[in-house]
Amino acid sequence: MKQMSLVEIRRALHRIPEIGFVEFKTQKLLLEIIQSIRNDRVEIKTWKTGILVKVKGSNPTKIIGYRADIDGLPIIEETNLSFSSMHANEMHACGHDFHMTIAIGVLQHLIENPVDDDVVFIFQPAEEGPGGAEPMLKSDEFKEWKPDMIIALHIAPEYPVGTIALKPGLLFANTSELFIDLKGKGGHAAYPHQTNDMVVAACSLVSQLQSIVSRNINPLESAVVTIGKITGGTVQNVIAENARLEGTMRTLSSKAMDKVKNRVQSLVKGTEIAFDCSAKIDFGSGYYQVFNNEKLTEEFMEFTRTESNVEVIECQEAMTGEDFGYMLKEIPGFMFWLGVDSPYGLHHSKLNPKEDALEVAVQLLSSYLKRKGNEKGS
Repeated sequence: MKQMSLVEIRRALHRIPEIGFVEFKTQKLLLEIIQSIRNDRVEIKTWKTGILVKVKGSNPTKIIGYRADIDGLPIIEETNLSFSSMHANEMHACGHDFHMTIAIGVLQHLIENPVDDDVVFIFQPAEEGPGGAEPMLKSDEFKEWKPDMIIALHIAPEYPVGTIALKPGLLFANTSELFIDLKGKGGHAAYPHQTNDMVVAACSLVSQLQSIVSRNINPLESAVVTIGKITGGTVQNVIAENARLEGTMRTLSSKAMDKVKNRVQSLVKGTEIAFDCSAKIDFGSGYYQVFNNEKLTEEFMEFTRTESNVEVIECQEAMTGEDFGYMLKEIPGFMFWLGVDSPYGLHHSKLNPKEDALEVAVQLLSSYLKRKGNEKGS
């Protein structure tokens, strides 16, 4: 396989987005690229559809981890790019094609310019769901090469190219999916008294759920309860026997998340009584908060300020979710935002990050890992 440029790698990956744990084409392409640049200091392991690549250091005292997520989203792409997704209803709408490409660029740099310490590159599947970080952490493959510190980035459409944004401490929220199924008694629209209408029950429940943040969460804390999808009924003149609510919950503390979940359960029980129906709650996938190690983050921010082509900004925490939080829960490290200057945000069908950001990130991370990988006594 001929050596590819960063732009060529990104575009090749962008064409083949795949959802969590079915990233077979993505894994195959990544392995082909890695094989084309590897040498005798490089070891490769696979875990499900993920990949771990260790670059052996010349005099290792620790292992540094770098994580990139590899899955796409079930979104129909509307960018009209010449390299748009070839997969119907799937798109790299969260920038994971960028994340993988940057990891490959830094990997190649470290292969060509070895440092003292071992560096493990973690190409993690299923970040968007159902969550690949937590089970990957528990795998034998990961445990064998478990890093002593770990870092990652996420593209940020709202920041210009050349901007890095992060903060010590909490960066991303605790998150949980929410699915509620209601079952009542359907019937003819002309005889509502003989039925238990689940459209009415669902509408009532949505209104009640919106009271959780305003009336049950400390105003000095932050929380979000959003119902993004409602389905129910079959036809306009039949009272609905079933309804389903789908949403998300986000908080800036695990304690607040527990409170939100408890209130959801109470309100659903109340709906069962009030509308004489049955209900089932599924909290789906939940992600632990991304909490940046203060010492490592401050060191990285100070280092970044010395780089002439990058501006570092201390940002506020965000209600976005990232399963990298599970890795930071066990391993000291940090995540940062990489500016990519797109008018369309994350998870948008027209997201089109500027490719100039690829080289910015590769240069910054290669320089940082050179310093960190040759650092002793830490």
